[in-house]
Amino acid sequence: MIHVKTEREIQLMREAGKLLAACHQEIAKRIKPGVTTMEIDRFVETFLAKYGAKPEQKGYRGYPYATCASINDEICHGFPRNEPLKEGDIVTIDFVVNWRGALADSAWTYAVGDVSEDVQKLLHVTEQSLYKGIEQAVVGNRIGDIGHAIQTYVESHGFSVVRDFTGHGIGPTIHEEPYVPHFGEKGKGMRLKEGMVITIEPMVNMGAWQSKMDANGWTARTIDGSYSAQYEHTIAITKNGPLILTTTA
Repeated sequence: MIHVKTEREIQLMREAGKLLAACHQEIAKRIKPGVTTMEIDRFVETFLAKYGAKPEQKGYRGYPYATCASINDEICHGFPRNEPLKEGDIVTIDFVVNWRGALADSAWTYAVGDVSEDVQKLLHVTEQSLYKGIEQAVVGNRIGDIGHAIQTYVESHGFSVVRDFTGHGIGPTIHEEPYVPHFGEKGKGMRLKEGMVITIEPMVNMGAWQSKMDANGWTARTIDGSYSAQYEHTIAITKNGPLILTTTA
């Protein structure tokens, strides 16, 4: 079932998104060699509590942390850990904010110190592919238009798009219909309607797109050990075009 949002609901999700984006800005200042993702996880929970919000994914289907922290070849749902980050690592911090019952979801991949030119390119292409997808998130377009734009752009730069995990509707719960693949054909899939709120969150690998699961049952990583990056915004479909909810602007 798809929950079409009212203007008031979207505004509340916008407030949650602003808080989430502000938290990411603080995370960016803290990511450096020697820091642990467990420290980042504790920071996020404390930051949100300060503003009367909470990390929605903590406890979701038994997930034990406030954030997902995926390092290097981990595609998504990496567990925060006490192992320090190293120069040349990349780490994706992904979390969902619940503010007065309104949800917002955003992930960002951070370079730890200096990274190679190839990794810099991966981060740039992945971030740009997110905005290519957002451009297609307009009333009357179809879900496949989003995925096609992302896939075409990513593959033109020699990278691959993960197929096993997708964007999704959000609100009143974390994962709802419609599901939003980051690959696909133009003109295919559900038509986008005013009031829908979705996440677009391309996961892009330097090597093969296939994933494998860790023994913890949560963490997915690349099958070939190649690095993986992810960028995510929560988007409202409006009559005036896509509205990014997870920014401070």
